[in-house]
Amino acid sequence: MKKIITISREFGAGGSTIGKKVAEELGYEFYDKSIILQAASENNIGILKVLKNDEEAPFLTGFTQSLFDFYSKPVNEQIFEAQKQVIRKLGEHGNCVIVGRNANQILQEFDDSLHIFVHANLWWRVEYLKNNRMQDVPEEKILKAIEKVDRKRCKYCTYYTNTDFGDSRFYDLCLNSAKLGIDRCVETIVELSR
Repeated sequence: MKKIITISREFGAGGSTIGKKVAEELGYEFYDKSIILQAASENNIGILKVLKNDEEAPFLTGFTQSLFDFYSKPVNEQIFEAQKQVIRKLGEHGNCVIVGRNANQILQEFDDSLHIFVHANLWWRVEYLKNNRMQDVPEEKILKAIEKVDRKRCKYCTYYTNTDFGDSRFYDLCLNSAKLGIDRCVETIVELSR
C-alpha cells in the first residue's frame, strides 16, 4: 500500500478536491497550503511574508542575484527550504496526501509513494472554478487567473526542481479530470494506492 500520495495540478482541474476525497477514503492526513504555514511557524518566518511569497521563484538574476546570495538567501528560498523540511517529515511519517508544493520531487526517492498530476481542458477548468471557488466572477477574470496561476506554478517548479510542471516523466500517473470526472479520479488513485 502506498503511504504517501502527492497530487500536482493545473489550477481549476480539481486537484485539491480530489486530494481531500482520497485522504478521506484512505483515512490519511490531508495537506495543502497548510504546509507553508507550518514551515513558517517552525522556522520563525512571518506568516504574511510567507503568504506574499507563496509559490514565487526569486526574481533576481545574474550579478544582482550573486550579490544578494552573498549577504542572505532570498525569502522565497528560505520559505522553500522550510517547506521542504516539513514535507520530508510528513513523508517519513506517511499516511498522507499532499497537494502541490512540488512534493512529488521532494519525495521522489520514497518507495511507498504515488505521484499524480491532474489536468483538464481550459473550458472545463473555467466551469469548475465558476461552480466551486469563483462564483460571481466573470469568465474573463477566471481565464486570467488560470493563466496567471499556471504560469506561476510552472516557473516555481522549474526554478526549484529543474523539472517541467505537468511533464508526465515526473509523475506515476496523469489524470484528465475533465474526461474522467472528480469521482473517477478519486477511485483510480485509491485503487492504485492499495
